[in-house]
Amino acid sequence: VQLQASGGGLVQPGGSLRLSCTASGATLKYYALGWFRQAPGQEREGISCISLSDGDTYYADSVKGRFTISRDNAKNTVYLQMNSLKPEDTAVYYCAGAFYFNDYDMIVSDFYSWGQGTQVTVSS
Repeated sequence: VQLQASGGGLVQPGGSLRLSCTASGATLKYYALGWFRQAPGQEREGISCISLSDGDTYYADSVKGRFTISRDNAKNTVYLQMNSLKPEDTAVYYCAGAFYFNDYDMIVSDFYSWGQGTQVTVSS
C-alpha cells in the first residue's frame, strides 16, 4: 500500500488548506492513518491520527482546535482540514499508516507507507 499526501500550497496566515491522504495499491490494511509534519532542521512531528474503524481521533496540542482529521473509507482517503494557519505550521506534511490507534501520542517508528509528502507554506 502506498499513501500519497496532496493538497499543500502557499497560504497567508489565518488561511485554510485541506490535505488529502489517498491509499493506492492493495486494500488498505492499516487500523489508523496519521498526519505528520517536518520543518527544516526539526524532527518529524505527529499531529493528528484517526482510527479507520470507529473514527476516534488524536490531535497534538500544537494543532488542537485548528485542524480536523476525517476519513472516507469508501475512497480510502483521509483528510486534514487546517484552519487558522500560522507561519509555524510551515512544513512538509506526510501521512502514514499504523496497526493500532491510541489517543495520547504518535510514535513515528510505528507508522508505515510514508509517501512523498506535500509542502505547506504559511507566509504573507
